[in-house]
Amino acid sequence: MRRARGHRIKGVRVSGTTTIGTGGVAVVPPTRSRIAVGASYAAQGAAYAAIVTALPVFKERYGLDDLVASGLILIVVITAVLGSILANWLAVRFGSRVALITGLAIEAVSLVTAALPVPLPVFIASIALFGIGLGAVDASSAMQGVIVQRKYGRQLLGGFFACYTVAAMLAALAMSFSISLAYGATIALLAAGALAAVVAIWGVGAFDRDRAAREPKTTMAAKLPTKGIMVFGFVIFAAFTLDSTVSTWSTVYLHDSLKIEAAIAPLGYAAYQLAILVTRLVTDRISRRFGAPLVAIVTASTAIVGCVSVAMIGSPVAVIIGFALAGVGTGALVPLAFSGAGRLAPARSDEVIARVNLFNYAGAVIGGVVPGVLSESVGLGLVFLLPALVLVPIVWLLRWFAR
Repeated sequence: MRRARGHRIKGVRVSGTTTIGTGGVAVVPPTRSRIAVGASYAAQGAAYAAIVTALPVFKERYGLDDLVASGLILIVVITAVLGSILANWLAVRFGSRVALITGLAIEAVSLVTAALPVPLPVFIASIALFGIGLGAVDASSAMQGVIVQRKYGRQLLGGFFACYTVAAMLAALAMSFSISLAYGATIALLAAGALAAVVAIWGVGAFDRDRAAREPKTTMAAKLPTKGIMVFGFVIFAAFTLDSTVSTWSTVYLHDSLKIEAAIAPLGYAAYQLAILVTRLVTDRISRRFGAPLVAIVTASTAIVGCVSVAMIGSPVAVIIGFALAGVGTGALVPLAFSGAGRLAPARSDEVIARVNLFNYAGAVIGGVVPGVLSESVGLGLVFLLPALVLVPIVWLLRWFAR
């Protein structure tokens, strides 16, 4: 590969204006694609945060109880699995760039629809469509992140996920602001939809065009590392069980169980995202200095303490602090797991990432749906012990992070 103007980072020429790949095909400069991929993570964070913090508004708009709200989350999870499969199909045939653009476009349409006071069947359809977009963006943004990270020759996923977190925090605060102005969830959802649309359009020319998947109809290819996929898949499962529990139920718990005002309740989720942000901003650096296994065990333990605090202490302040501690675990474990998965089979990392990402939705089922079901009998507070239990087995998987 040759480039007009630029510099080298571990054998890859970065920055500059034009990259010429094999066969004379123009390739997006890594610096530009790095910014674009970061923007896609931001769009995803804003979209998901807008949906989950709007859950109390949706419940009030359509007269839903916690059990029905759990059903909505289940719809998102099921369709997100389909979205991740769609991303894998598109990545193999056209590259992860096309998969990411498609997922963002789907999210934009669904968010705008959900923002409007549409009939219940149309709303449910928009939630299902959102799930497809969510799954496609989850998988394809990670595919793009791994490709760009490989070109730079150093850890970058922590920074990409930090973009996700910043946008999620801002979306949660925007939801609080929107509700306080009596606009319901409309402003925040429309803004998230607009962001997804803008990034999709920009990404047509800015996302990385490289492909890291077996060509269609190709029979000679390295076997996928099944054991490694299962290991990092479980870490993703545990992290997203935690993330889905807090993301889906923190606002509901503070508002419905602890009787916090609707405009204040999203601050629990904002505290969670703030902790994730701080953690992700330092994860790349501290994992290089102390090693990924140590970072994984320390952050997982911190998250366990946070979940136990939320479950056992009924003070709103203590609960918000507990959500922040939980965020430390999510903040580090997700980028560390996807980075490790991306190293398993570099030539087919798109396919590896797509498969690891599927475990995300198993965690989302446990964290997003089960608490709503259990809350009918044990109360919503105690169900925050669930992600704490799921995180414990990570201690036996630490050696994989060192590979």
